[in-house]
Amino acid sequence: MKADHQEILTEYVKQLEKGMYSAFIDGSVNTNLAYKPEFVSNNYHEGRKVLSALENELLQCEEFYISVAFITLGGITPLLQTFKELEERGIPGKILTTNYLNFSEPLAIQKLHELSNLDIRMYMSDDDEGFHTKGYIFKNKDVYRIIVGSSNMTLTALTKNKEWNTKIISTEFGEYSERILTEFQDLWASDKTREYHSFIDEYRTAFEISRKQRQIARDAIQESGALDFELYRLKPNAMQTAFITSLRDLMKRGEKRALLISATGTGKTYAAAFAMRELNQEKVLFLVHREQIAKQAQKSFRKVLGTKVSYGIISGNQKEPDADYLFATVQTMSRDETLTNFSKHQFQTIIIDEVHRAGAASYQKIVEYFKPQLLLGMTATPERTDGFDIYSLFDHNIATEIRLQDAMEENLLCPFHYFGITELEVNGQVAHDLQNNETLSLRDFQYLTGEARVKYILREADYYGYSGNRVKGIIFCSRKDLGRELSCKMNQMGKQTVFLSGEDSQYEREQAIRRLTSDDMPRNRQLDYILTVDIFNEGVDIPEINQVILLRPTESPIILVQQLGRGLRKAVGKEFVVILDFIGAYTNNYMIPIALSGDRSYNKDNIRRYVQEGSRMIPGCSTIHFDEISRKRIFSAIDSVRLNDTKLLCDAYRKLKYQLDRIPSMTDFSAYGSVNITKYFMKFNSYYGFLKKYEQEYPVRLDATEEQILGFISKKLAFGKRPEELLILRDILHNHGFHFRIKAYADALSRSGIREKDATIASAVRNLTNRFAKDSDQKKFSACVFLKKTKEETYQASTGFLRVLRNDTFRKMIEETVEFGLQEYQKNYSNRYKDTNFQLYRKYTYEEVCLLLNWDKNMNAQNLGGYFYDARTKTLPVFINYDKTDDAIAYEDRFLAADRLIALSKHPRKITSSDADHFYKRTEADRENRIFLFLRKNKDDREAKEFYFLGEMQAQGDPKPIQMKFDKVDETGAVIGTRIDDAFEVDYQLEVPVRQDLYNYIVKE
Repeated sequence: MKADHQEILTEYVKQLEKGMYSAFIDGSVNTNLAYKPEFVSNNYHEGRKVLSALENELLQCEEFYISVAFITLGGITPLLQTFKELEERGIPGKILTTNYLNFSEPLAIQKLHELSNLDIRMYMSDDDEGFHTKGYIFKNKDVYRIIVGSSNMTLTALTKNKEWNTKIISTEFGEYSERILTEFQDLWASDKTREYHSFIDEYRTAFEISRKQRQIARDAIQESGALDFELYRLKPNAMQTAFITSLRDLMKRGEKRALLISATGTGKTYAAAFAMRELNQEKVLFLVHREQIAKQAQKSFRKVLGTKVSYGIISGNQKEPDADYLFATVQTMSRDETLTNFSKHQFQTIIIDEVHRAGAASYQKIVEYFKPQLLLGMTATPERTDGFDIYSLFDHNIATEIRLQDAMEENLLCPFHYFGITELEVNGQVAHDLQNNETLSLRDFQYLTGEARVKYILREADYYGYSGNRVKGIIFCSRKDLGRELSCKMNQMGKQTVFLSGEDSQYEREQAIRRLTSDDMPRNRQLDYILTVDIFNEGVDIPEINQVILLRPTESPIILVQQLGRGLRKAVGKEFVVILDFIGAYTNNYMIPIALSGDRSYNKDNIRRYVQEGSRMIPGCSTIHFDEISRKRIFSAIDSVRLNDTKLLCDAYRKLKYQLDRIPSMTDFSAYGSVNITKYFMKFNSYYGFLKKYEQEYPVRLDATEEQILGFISKKLAFGKRPEELLILRDILHNHGFHFRIKAYADALSRSGIREKDATIASAVRNLTNRFAKDSDQKKFSACVFLKKTKEETYQASTGFLRVLRNDTFRKMIEETVEFGLQEYQKNYSNRYKDTNFQLYRKYTYEEVCLLLNWDKNMNAQNLGGYFYDARTKTLPVFINYDKTDDAIAYEDRFLAADRLIALSKHPRKITSSDADHFYKRTEADRENRIFLFLRKNKDDREAKEFYFLGEMQAQGDPKPIQMKFDKVDETGAVIGTRIDDAFEVDYQLEVPVRQDLYNYIVKE
């Protein structure tokens, strides 16, 4: 063996002895991080997906080898953007699969082969020889990262299934890596292994034969038995069950109208069918706008209700009025000669599908004629641009609202792969920038519809692909003239497309949809794409759509979700839908991650994190990817926008008020998916402060003392980060004579299930007696003394607080705010870390950290600095800004791994300083010190300074002395010399490794 190889091997053995063995034998032993194994599995709640682990390794390697039994189009599509980047960087890869069971998909293999940096081969297994390898090998210099386990390269295996994989890190001389590399090379060079061109045609034929045979077998099973397997398996999902419960409660209260708001594809029709069955409705009218939908709905109802009722169709082509359950088109039912054949009380329930259309005269005519016991409306899009108030039609009774994220959680929708792609740029001009203009010059128009842009769009569409045998796509454009011309240019380049707008008739739309979705008509009659501007956002049921292309700036999260929703309905033979969003330098780009995440906190850090790590955080098999330029454009938009803007808050309020037909309560904002109401607390001191200023119909007026008290509770307590103050206030509200001793109250809370310490109750008392706040805040909230101490050493409500509670309106406002805060605690902060008042991965401000550590006093941020030691509580919070501003002191704080952090001391500090004593617990007084990590990614703009809580940590080894060099400047800013400050590095071991999605977000640039 060569000398340098021997040296590497010797070092490897040393590292192995230090660390790797300890990881397998005892997880509490400090493992050498260079060789620490990892468990790789799927759990989006914890930010873990096998897919993301593979992406990370692919983007860091110099070369890779993959051997998997099965490869599907669904499995490789989420990796296409990564593979493209690797191709551009010239990173080579070898991928080995097999013909075993003829399961790998030829289209997926072909797409991989088309990448110039990939070499793909197939191991031809015999009938009696299985091939079950699932291994991913990534080489970087002399180190191999190897993931081996249960995950094939299929969509569910990489994103959703219960999968167990282990990642091993080794040099090439490690026994494990040596053997797996030898095995891979043996298989790769085997006589049974063929190169792409020598196997693909034969395998494609074998795959098709096997696919057809499997379908025949399934059909035979269905047809041979008397049992209808689909009917046997059919049961309401969680969303449908919640809807039925809510509907039953509404009817018990005497309500006669109800609205079901449900994302496209979530099973509204089945929900209605189950509800009618559970409510024993014998006569039902189901209204639709197309005969095809009436037939589909009838089929769904028959599966749920069976033969216990009779079914009929009323349409232009069919007249079957003598039925228990009648499915009718509005066009036919609204005719006088049809309506008058029915009694006004003929139906117990009338269900209106796609009820957002109900403003039309034909719908209104039917609604006004019949007198049912229940009128039920169903829609995915209740907000209307035509001014018709859907909510009022149903007396603002929303039975259930099923949102996109809820539907993905319950696996009700087809998985989607969203790709944010850089819009074409020529001569420094971005396409979306041009489209923002009200008028376009001829030159701009020619650019937007020019050959270069059209080729670019089609090339990207072909690369990212679709699920199924051929593309069935919708393209959303920004303008009609652009859409028409783009359609013409695409047709000239060999695609088959049409452009549709509101000017086209229903017949023309239906014909286009048939041409798009049909597999039976001649190929030259089929469509690849329908291009559109102002239709197909909603109310159109085209389950077969397998690709959606967005060629327009994001106008709002609602519209983006509507357009994305066109592809989310499940269909036979459709495993996923591809969403291609061409992103320009547009100021509204920040709305994209808001729409995809469903997060209405409007917190910039949350939005950035979703852009970077969305695939880890999204439920199910769906994935989200942005290329580098698109990501930068979105980050730029996030940086520039003000997400606590008054207009945004007013718009959100007005929308919710319109939906409810009343002034919303604080809890309504969360219940109906609106903006987080705490934004109003921060901007206006309280929700009342907003209503007083912007709601003309709000008559309540508080005096200055009442406003101050409500503002304190709203801004300081109602975020719910600690419940103790809120519980004390609730007890006072319920019993004005309430009094308590600190220890007794702590014991009572502990018995009720809240892990409690006397120190926390004492801290809450300091807060409620206005002794914790900084001097300036003590003056600002001088009326906020809620407790007083008695001679018997107990605490009870102060006279001033009891006096203002005499105002019943004010008392109810306090009660609502307190209950809101307690709900927020239960929802977001109740899973406390160990015996602390913090929850892992939640965010806290400087003030909240001081309070929740039970300190006597709130500290100024300047005094806290990067850390601060409180001798009474023996707590030492470390605050780290991981990304520094350009003019910040360049502290080299850095993660070595998810559970190892290097952080610098303040300066000037020597390793013999008291700071080092506190960190390393070198004195008797420091033995019980507890060090907690609080970290933020960005020192952000105009947002609150909030830090992720990352748990407790311990300093290990010894402090490492360093010297820091700084420029000395004069009054003009000119450099006049340098100074040297002493400091030291601390090597921290975190008790809990940072969850993977958050860790990646923090450390990535």
